[in-house]
Amino acid sequence: MRLVLFSLAASLAVAAPAMAQGETNGMGARFDVHTGAAWNDGRSIQGTVGATLGYDIATGGNTFVGLEESVDKVLTSQDKARFSTTARLGVKATPNDKVYGLAGYTYGTGPNGAHIGAGVEHSLGQQYFTKVEYRHTFNEDNARDSNAALVGVGMRF
Repeated sequence: MRLVLFSLAASLAVAAPAMAQGETNGMGARFDVHTGAAWNDGRSIQGTVGATLGYDIATGGNTFVGLEESVDKVLTSQDKARFSTTARLGVKATPNDKVYGLAGYTYGTGPNGAHIGAGVEHSLGQQYFTKVEYRHTFNEDNARDSNAALVGVGMRF
């Protein structure tokens, strides 16, 4: 499954520059790097860093849907990176701001589990953006649930 997702992401990264013609209007392919705090319920906070590759599509009016693949690493842990496949559903609250909810599945080193969350993305012109996001993961195998609060910068292409 991971091979399929990475193949799709690589295809998107190669094809996106050819698709990018003119203004993106906050839609299309996007890439960001992010950092923040991660913690398990009842445990101490740890730093985290990661990256996301995704694609957003306008669905009419001010609404949009998106799909993304991300990789994250807790900085103080010996664990390897964890991956997430996530769907986004949101609204363009202003011409420069998107508000969205998200849901998906996190897997890799450590417990796997479904996640939900929400975020705000602010456009810095046609190509660049910033984001603030929260995720809560319902870990499987009786592991404590985990949380992440992230800030990021990215670009559309």
